[in-house]
Order: sequence, then structure tokens, then C-alpha cells
Amino acid sequence: MERRKFLQQGTLAGLSTLAFNAATAAAIPSVTEAGKPFNLNYAPHDGMFKNSAGNNVLDQIQFMYDQGFRSFEDNGLMNRDVAEQEKIGNLLAKLGMQMGVFVIDGGDNWKTSLTTGKQEFRDTFVKVCRKALETAKRVNAKWATFVPGYFERNLPIGVQTGNVIEALRPGAAILESQGLVMVLEPLSDNADLFLRTAEQTYMICKAVNSPSCKILYDIYHMQRNTGNLIPVMDLCWDEIAYIQIGDNPGRKEPTTGEINYKNIFKHLHSKGYKGVLGMEHGNAHPGKEGEIALIKAYRESDAFL
Repeated sequence: MERRKFLQQGTLAGLSTLAFNAATAAAIPSVTEAGKPFNLNYAPHDGMFKNSAGNNVLDQIQFMYDQGFRSFEDNGLMNRDVAEQEKIGNLLAKLGMQMGVFVIDGGDNWKTSLTTGKQEFRDTFVKVCRKALETAKRVNAKWATFVPGYFERNLPIGVQTGNVIEALRPGAAILESQGLVMVLEPLSDNADLFLRTAEQTYMICKAVNSPSCKILYDIYHMQRNTGNLIPVMDLCWDEIAYIQIGDNPGRKEPTTGEINYKNIFKHLHSKGYKGVLGMEHGNAHPGKEGEIALIKAYRESDAFL
């Protein structure tokens, strides 16, 4: 690279960084605004504010509360030891915060499993559902995510769907005893995943026919797989129990991609949605400045009234 071009690019990069830092510094919310609850119930996750609050998950939860968030979700909750689960549950109760989803996973979520109809996968699923009940008690959780695995390419799609429905029914029956809702999540991560759309998941939930088997509508994944976000959401509304957020492209906070989150949040509010919206995405910018920018993005997108 020519020295002149190198210097020019270095100067532009420096100016860009200065502009970003200046913008985020100017965006730091006032003490009053920082503690004000949002209009909707957004749930950050572990690590999202580690630069501001440190690595301890309890300190991060306290920071979330201080910024106006009133829920917390933790995909890996079942992998934490019992003592830590209890500490999280106690802090959430003390702060009056709600526990969002954790993942029900016995090790089969990301491989070909329930679609096969094999008893070994059904047995593992039932076993982990029982374990999930114990985890849920410690944190007063009401929802838990489940992914029924990959396609079985050697079986017709209708047979695979029937296998999944039959496998989910006994697990849902176990979860019903404590009111824990398994939310099935259609995903876009790779082409091998069986659950792809909200409509497909709606059909499965209707067939399972349990209050403990509902849809997790992840807006990021649904934008990638189908689009038409609000109409599809409305069509599947009576089976949707939980919503997650992530802009596209990039899977970062609202305002960083193409999705009009302010409009979606306004629509959810108008429908009377009182549930949790999990912030299952990364931070668009690094460090404390990036965390401040993320909070600002949520304040902007939540200002729909």
C-alpha cells in the first residue's frame, strides 16, 4: 500500500472512531432515564454488559436493572451449578425481575434426533424435561427453549413431523405439572434444522395440544427465513409465548440492520403483549462504548408511544 493512502486511511479510521466515541458519550442517559423501565419487557443475557459490570453474572443483572431492564435470559442456565442458579433466582426475586428463557438441551438439539422416531432420543428428551423443572424452580422460570434437532433425510417430511409431535407430547405433559412452557424455536442457522418457520411450528403446537408447548418467535431468524414479520406473527399469535430480538444482517441490537424494530415494538404493545422479549444478539460495537450504544438503541426503538 502507498504511504499516502495508508495515512489517509489511518486518518479516516481515527476520525470514525472519534466520531463513534463522541456520539456514544453524548448518548449516555441521564440518571433518571437510566433507571426508568422500558415500555416493553426486554431481557439482556450474560456477557452483554460485562465491560460495564464485570464478569460476575450477578453484578451484570444488577447493572441491567439499574439501566431499566426488568428481565434476564440465560440459555446456559442448566449448565450452571445449583448454588449459582439459586443466587440468580434470589437476586431476580429481590429486584422484582423476571427470568426469561433457558435452553432445555440433553445434548440432542443440534443433531438428527426427534425426527427419527427413535426411542433413545425420546427418552433423553423426557429425562431433560424433568431436570428442567428443577432448574426452573430455582429461578422461577416460566419458559424454556427447545429445538427438536435436524432433518432425518431418509424419511418423508410428514413422517418426521409426526415423529416430532409424538416425542414432544410426553415432555409437554411433564412440564405442565409445574406450568413451565416449552417454546419451540424455528431457526435459520443452517439448512439441516428441522424447524424453519413459525407456521410450521404453529402446526406442531396445535397437534401437541398442550399449554406447555408454544412458539418462540425469534424476529432475527424469521426475517432470514420468511420475512413478512408482522402478518406472520399475527397469524400465529395464539401459539406464540415468547419473542426474541436481533437485527438483520449481523444479529446485533435494533437500529443496526434492516428491521424496523420501533414499528414492531409498537405493534406488540398495541396487541397488549406483556411477555418477555429476549435480547438474543451480540453488541454492534466493542467495550463500554458499545454497551452504551446498545442501551441507547433500545431507548430509541422503545420510544414508540
